[in-house]
Amino acid sequence: MRKTIFLLSALLYIGIAGAQETEKIKIACVGNSITYGAGIKDRDNDSYPAVLNRLLGRDKYDVRNYGVSARTLLNKGDRPYMKEQAYRDALAFNPDIVTIKLGTNDSKPYNWKHHAEFKNDLRTLIRSFQALDSHPQIFPCCPIPGTRWSWGINDSTTLHHVIPYIEEVATEMNLPLIDLYTAFTPYVHLMPDQIHPNPDGAAIIAHEIATVLNEKDKRAMKRRQKAAHKMARKARKFKL
Repeated sequence: MRKTIFLLSALLYIGIAGAQETEKIKIACVGNSITYGAGIKDRDNDSYPAVLNRLLGRDKYDVRNYGVSARTLLNKGDRPYMKEQAYRDALAFNPDIVTIKLGTNDSKPYNWKHHAEFKNDLRTLIRSFQALDSHPQIFPCCPIPGTRWSWGINDSTTLHHVIPYIEEVATEMNLPLIDLYTAFTPYVHLMPDQIHPNPDGAAIIAHEIATVLNEKDKRAMKRRQKAAHKMARKARKFKL
C-alpha cells in the first residue's frame, strides 16, 4: 500500500511539474526612461525589455516593460515611481522575476536631498513584490552611467552614492545584484544624449541581464536535476 501511495504521489508531482513547465516565466522590468526606451524610435521592439524577451525566448518567457520616464525611487522625489499606475500594473502582473533599475533621476540635487530615505524606499519597493503570491526573484540593477549633466542628473552622485546604497540593500536582503554601470561603461558612446541608450545600447543592457538570469536558471536546473535523480533512486529502491 505504501509503495502504491508513493507511486501515485510521484506521478502527481511529475504531472504538476510538467504542467508548470509549459507556463511562461513572467518578468517585470521596473524602471525609468532607460527601461521605457526613451529616444528609441521602435521601443516596442528595441527597448531593453523587448530585446531581453527575444534573448530569453518568447516561447518560455513573457517580459513586460513597466518603465516610466523621469521617475524616482525616492517617494519624496519629484516623480516617485511607486505612485505610478505602471507600478500597480507590475504588481498585478504577479511576476516570477522582477528587475529594478531606478536611481538615475534620484541623483538630481533636488531629489537627492532626500537620500536618507533611499534605502528604506528601495526596501519598500522590493518587499511589495516579495509579498506577491508568485514570490518573485528580485534583481536590483545598478544604473548605467550618464556622461553629461543633463536634466540635473549627476553621474558622480549615481556612482558614489546611489549605487553603494543599492549594493547595501541587495547584500542586506540577500538579493543578486546586476551591475549595469560597470557593464555599460565601455559603451557610453551608444547614448546619443549621453543619458539614454540607443537600440544598440539597449541590447547591451538586455544581454547583461539575460546573462545573469541564464546563470540563475542553470543553477536552478541543476537543483531540479538533482531532485529528479534523488526521486529516481527512491523509485528504484521501491522497485516502482
